[in-house]
Amino acid sequence: MIVADLKGRALPDVGLVATLGERINLSRIAGHTVTFIYPWTGREGHENPHDWDNIIGAHGSTPQALAYTKLLPQFAELGTGVFGLSSMRTAWQKDFATNNLLQFPLLSDEQEFFANALALQWLRAGARQFLSRRTLICFNGVVVMDRRTIPHPEDDAGQTLALLRVLMKR
Repeated sequence: MIVADLKGRALPDVGLVATLGERINLSRIAGHTVTFIYPWTGREGHENPHDWDNIIGAHGSTPQALAYTKLLPQFAELGTGVFGLSSMRTAWQKDFATNNLLQFPLLSDEQEFFANALALQWLRAGARQFLSRRTLICFNGVVVMDRRTIPHPEDDAGQTLALLRVLMKR
């Protein structure tokens, strides 16, 4: 399956519920933003989705989020906002953010408005679908870099930070 590159696309004008309680509209944020899109995070007492261990790219959301937390000061030095986005419910995301001491908001696209507007790719686990992992670097609500392949989620934050530094020098 060919996954469309979103470079040059405007983000949809959609307010997403954030773990900090407010609604955030990524299309209206001035300057640079990084949004890493992740499929799912585990939760104590809940099993992984059916066949989760057999889906390439499904695992890694926790190490990915923790890496962004660790590098958040460096993103902030560049004036860049960091967000995580999934189709998971906000309550689930809040638990994840609290348990992992995340210092940036996670956004819920539970209604799939954002994902559908951009025709984002999905992966299927049993009867459920989850957003496929990818990272968007945006400037003034327009995608300037679309990282569609994230083979090692724990390295995504560092690689994205390096790419952002190169983009900002142009």
